[in-house]
Amino acid sequence: MVRWLPLESNPEVMNKFMAGMGVPSSVAINDVIGLDAELLSMVPNPVHALLLLYPLTDVSEQFAKKQEAEIDDKGQEMSSKVYYMKQFVGNACGTVALMHAVANNADKIGLSDGALKTFLSRTADMNPEERGHELEKDESISAVHEECAGEGQTPAPDRDQKLDTHFIAFVNVDGNIYELDGRKKYPINHGATTDATFLQDGVKVLRGFMERDSAETRFAVVALTGQ
Repeated sequence: MVRWLPLESNPEVMNKFMAGMGVPSSVAINDVIGLDAELLSMVPNPVHALLLLYPLTDVSEQFAKKQEAEIDDKGQEMSSKVYYMKQFVGNACGTVALMHAVANNADKIGLSDGALKTFLSRTADMNPEERGHELEKDESISAVHEECAGEGQTPAPDRDQKLDTHFIAFVNVDGNIYELDGRKKYPINHGATTDATFLQDGVKVLRGFMERDSAETRFAVVALTGQ
């Protein structure tokens, strides 16, 4: 397996990565320092995506298996416009989450020519597995990732170290909130939303992660905002 250095949950590092990918400076990652109404009001608008860092525990893994079984049994509504890829690169969950966040808002963001725009164009007609394997081979994205991963506030762990936290993205596509987790079989539809209510609706989903694992404190939330 190809393994990268993990990207730190740090807006400065993430914004440098996005700039290297051709995302305009008017679009940025911002910390969400709390989920109550007063603290959410401090998040810049518009909010295009939410990224959650959460701990991989027995509770979260068992819930994911149960959720997948229920969807396999009952099905779910799925927009054909959702851009989703599987994660095959070790330690790349932060990068995959950022790519999911930007890719599903590319029409709003206006990507400049660069590694990400090229990747999205090249993989537009691929399935999620093919896209994931394409990322394994993409030297341009890997180079930007490696440069940014070494610039966090804490020393980067060894690339062969197995991490016990994981990044995922939440986006609004065709009026529904989709959870995009490259470890899962498919995107998860969490129900209706609008551009105006996406932040509040998304936070309800994030609270579910936190309440299921209420003994855990290793959660962090950032938002993709602007333009």
